[in-house]
Amino acid sequence: MSGKVIILMLDSFGVGGAPDAEQYGDKGTNTLGHIVQTMNGLNIPNMQALGLTNVGREAGGENIATHCESALISLGYKYGHAKEISKGKDTSSGHWEMAGTPVLFDWGYFPPEYPSFPPELISEICKKGGIEGILGNVAASGTAILDELGEEHIKTGKPIFYTSADSVLQIACHEQYFGLDRLYKLCEVAFESVKPYNIARIIARPFIGERKGEFTRTKNRHDYSVTPPETTVLNKASTAGHKVIAIGKIKDIYAGSGIDEAYKAAGLPELWNVTLKAVQQADKGSLIFTNFVDFDMVYGHRRDVKGYAAGLEYFDSRLPELFKLLDDDDIVFITADHGCDPTYKGTDHTREQVPVIMFGKNVKTENIGQRETYADIAQTICAYYGLEPMKYGKSFL
Repeated sequence: MSGKVIILMLDSFGVGGAPDAEQYGDKGTNTLGHIVQTMNGLNIPNMQALGLTNVGREAGGENIATHCESALISLGYKYGHAKEISKGKDTSSGHWEMAGTPVLFDWGYFPPEYPSFPPELISEICKKGGIEGILGNVAASGTAILDELGEEHIKTGKPIFYTSADSVLQIACHEQYFGLDRLYKLCEVAFESVKPYNIARIIARPFIGERKGEFTRTKNRHDYSVTPPETTVLNKASTAGHKVIAIGKIKDIYAGSGIDEAYKAAGLPELWNVTLKAVQQADKGSLIFTNFVDFDMVYGHRRDVKGYAAGLEYFDSRLPELFKLLDDDDIVFITADHGCDPTYKGTDHTREQVPVIMFGKNVKTENIGQRETYADIAQTICAYYGLEPMKYGKSFL
C-alpha cells in the first residue's frame, strides 16, 4: 500500500498568463507576479524553498522577489507549471482536468448584461420553486450585489439571481428571512431547469445581515454540479480501496463522484485545521483533497491584492505543521485550478498557468518544467498508486 496523497488546491493561484490567455481577454495576467510587484515582495519562505520562486520566473517571465530568507526544508520536491487544455477558465474545468478529465466541450454561459437569464427559464424556476419573482438577473460580484439588493430581498422575499464569466447560475438568499433549506430546494429546482442550457453549476449563496454594508455570506454555500463526463482519478483511487477525503467545496465540484468522506470548512484557518486532522487520522494510502477557496472567493474576485498576499503568507506559515505529519511515503501537491489576478480589470477568473509542486520525504528534487495539461497531476497519482493510467496527462513521478 502506498502512502497518503495530499492535494492542497489554492483556488485561483495562477503563476503567469497561459499561452492562449489573449484568446480569453487575459493577456498579461499573472496572479503571483502582480501580487509580488504590488506588495514589493511576499513572506512565503516554505513555498519559496519548494521551488515557487523558480516556477514564478519560468511561468511568468520575471523574478519573484520575497521578503524572506529561504526556509530549510529536509524534503525532496519537484516543481513546474501547467497550462490548461480545457476550454474554460472556470472552477469545474480546472478541477476536473487536474483529476484527469479535461473539459473539451463548450459549457453554456449566460450573458453578462441584463437580463442574463432567459424569461422562460426564470418563469419555470419561479413556478416550480414557489417564488413570485427574482432580483438581479445580471452578471455581478457576489458581494456587490448583496449591498445593492440585500435590503430589497429582505423586504420582498425575492431571491437574488446572478451569474459570472463561469458557466453558473448563483442564487443568494438570507439564511433567516428566506431560510437555508428553502434556498437549497430552490437551487435543486434550478439545477434541473438549467440542464438544457448545459450549465455547469448552480451555487447557493446564503448570507446574513440586516442592511447595506453589513451583509456577509456564510459558510453554508452549496454547489450543485453536473458529474464529470468521464472517470476521474478520484473514482479510480476510491474503487481501488484508497479512501478519498474531500475538504471544503471539493465534494460539490465533483458532484460527490469518487468521494468517500467529505468535511465542510470555511476560511483558511479552519480549512488548514481540518486538513491537518485528516492527515493525522486517515489510513495509509488515503487521498486527501482540500480546496482553499478564500484565494478566489474572498481575494481574487474582490481584487483585494493586500488580502491575497496576507492569505498566501498565512497559508505558507502553516506548511511546517504538515511537514511534521508526513510519513516516509506520503506525497503532497500544491496547485491551482485557474488564475484570478487581483490587479486585473473586472472581477472574473484569468486564464493562467498554475503551479505544480510535489514534495515528500522520498521525492527526488527536480525541475519538471512546463506541463502540457493539469491532468499530469492525475497521471502522477495513478502511477504512484499503481492504477490504470488516465486517458490524458503524463506522470512526473
